[in-house]
Amino acid sequence: MKFNLTQMPERLVRPRTNGITMVMDKGLSVDEAKSFMSVSYPHVDIVKLGFGTAVVTPNLEEKIAVYRSYDIPVYFGGTLFEAYLVRNQVDDYIAICKHFGISYMEVSDGSITVPHAEKCGYIEKLTQHGTVLSEVGSKDATHIIPPYKWIELMKAELEAGSSYVIAEAREAGNVGIYRGTGEVREGLVQEILTQIPSEKIIWEAPQKAQQLYFLELVGCNANLGNIPPNEVIALEAMRIGLRGDTFELYLDNKTAF
Repeated sequence: MKFNLTQMPERLVRPRTNGITMVMDKGLSVDEAKSFMSVSYPHVDIVKLGFGTAVVTPNLEEKIAVYRSYDIPVYFGGTLFEAYLVRNQVDDYIAICKHFGISYMEVSDGSITVPHAEKCGYIEKLTQHGTVLSEVGSKDATHIIPPYKWIELMKAELEAGSSYVIAEAREAGNVGIYRGTGEVREGLVQEILTQIPSEKIIWEAPQKAQQLYFLELVGCNANLGNIPPNEVIALEAMRIGLRGDTFELYLDNKTAF
């Protein structure tokens, strides 16, 4: 018997191009990945092997195969791309992605400085080998990018071939689109949305308050990233109004009984 609740939001289902939940795997074991998928796979759209963890993860091919068995795309964190780029080994990066059957690739410059035209050139190059996600924003909390620049960078990267632009926040959610406290830079986010379609942005939002902000702003099908594996079910419940934070969000009659 299915749960039968009225006044529920229209949550898109997999395979979806909007309402994405991108999960950060920072080192799950093969067995942990299996357990994670057994519970959460309907609500997961992409798995990122965080920063450079793929290099030091045992049984990597076996773990990737677990995600692939559930039709979940996997990609290496942007820091790994940057590690190859700074060593002038981009072709080696492409080769390693092909070796592991990775068809999603992230182009970022959060830890190194790359001329933006050059970054867009790498986006164009990698689109010949798979789906490209590009990250905008710096991991350096002291490097503040003005809103017009965020918009300019995002537009250029989408035009270069990125399927989505990722709004940088790091795994902790305390840089980029957030202040050091984790508070959303609301003016920045809202200005970005005047020029960039929300369905083309993945907002890194590892903290519950950050997830709530974007669900209230964009709706239940906001694209959210850097979600911890053990938070996926809780996030999905919050997306559809089945957590206290969003309980009244979709109700026509909000009067207490």
